[in-house]
This record gives sequence, structure tokens and C-alpha cells, in this order.
Amino acid sequence: MECNWIDMLAMVAPQEGQQVNAKAQLLQMLAMIGLFMLIMWLFVFRPQQKKVKEHREMLSTLKAGDKVMTNSGIVGVVIAVKEKTVSIRSGDSKLEVVQAAVSEIIERGASSSAS
Repeated sequence: MECNWIDMLAMVAPQEGQQVNAKAQLLQMLAMIGLFMLIMWLFVFRPQQKKVKEHREMLSTLKAGDKVMTNSGIVGVVIAVKEKTVSIRSGDSKLEVVQAAVSEIIERGASSSAS
């Protein structure tokens, strides 16, 4: 049995001589809005929250000696990490950027606790 959208809509629509049930239509509309909001949260908002959390965790582990890349594509080595900014050396230049501008850690610096 093949079923398409038009057949499904025809089943929902009231037949001739039947009264329209306003409460049922309101509940159906609210259920569809709720379902849409759930799908939006699952596929749009939740992944974005996850990325923000991972970025925050990555910035908390940032330390001197790490090789990083900024959002603008500048690659450099971290010299110092301050409260809101990071000093990096790229080539012969020393730059100070906000921590949020660091998009990824390319290579971890030499760890003093490594054996």
C-alpha cells in the first residue's frame, strides 16, 4: 500500500458534513511546533553548545610553547597566556590576540611533566 502526503492530509481534513474540532487542531498545531523546536534543538543548538564547550576546554589547557592557529589563519607559538589574551610569536613578529581568536592547537609544546 503506497501512501503519499496528499492522502495523509486528506485523512486529517474533516469530511463533508463533519464539524471542525478546534481543540484537536490547536493540539495538533502545538504538537507540530513542539516537534519542530525539538528537532531544531537536537540538530542546531545542541551541536553548537558542544563546540563552544570544547573550545572553552581547549583554551583552558593552552600554555606557553603550544603551536596554535588563530581564526584569521595566523600560525604561531604561544609565548604567554594572560587572563583574556595570548601572546604568540609568528615568524619575526610578536602578536597579542584575545584567547577566543585561537581556533585550534596544532601542536602541544614540550611538557615538563613528560618522561
